[in-house]
Amino acid sequence: MVYKFLVGSEEAENFKLEIMIDSDDTFMRLRNTILDAAGYDKDQVDSFYICDEEWNKEKEVTVMDMGVDSDDDIWLMDETPLEELLEDEGQRLKFVFDMVSERYFYMRLRETIPGRSLHDPLCTRKEGKAPKEFLEMESPAATPKAVNTSIDELGEDFYGDDSYNDDELTDLDAFDGSSIE
Repeated sequence: MVYKFLVGSEEAENFKLEIMIDSDDTFMRLRNTILDAAGYDKDQVDSFYICDEEWNKEKEVTVMDMGVDSDDDIWLMDETPLEELLEDEGQRLKFVFDMVSERYFYMRLRETIPGRSLHDPLCTRKEGKAPKEFLEMESPAATPKAVNTSIDELGEDFYGDDSYNDDELTDLDAFDGSSIE
């Protein structure tokens, strides 16, 4: 069976892909086809998320096992055929290509074509330009210039009241660190 996916981006609304791939192909081959079509590198950690109708993440299919202990099943892209987790037309997915900034493509299984097969996945349609693969980091805020003020100019009230008030302190005895593991 052949799956036909539509791929889009909220960042670049004119960007759309149509990908056709065999249902017994792996998520890794789908990933590589999307990254190639978008012009992205394949050396990043990324994941597919199978979503419900509200785009809430249900299952993760990741490029590598991060060694995190979890009760959830670990699905690896290179070991998981598409048909193992996808079967219904209209199924929604997110492909998170930038884990740091949580940027993703949204995807929909647009059509299933029984009785056909594909040897290699194909990008059958591409519109627009993909969003930048990496966001540029904001430049650090300009360092304020040092204020040339002497302590005498600040006045005696600058540091506040010298009197001590027990009620202003938090009860530190209640926080002894024993609850931190």
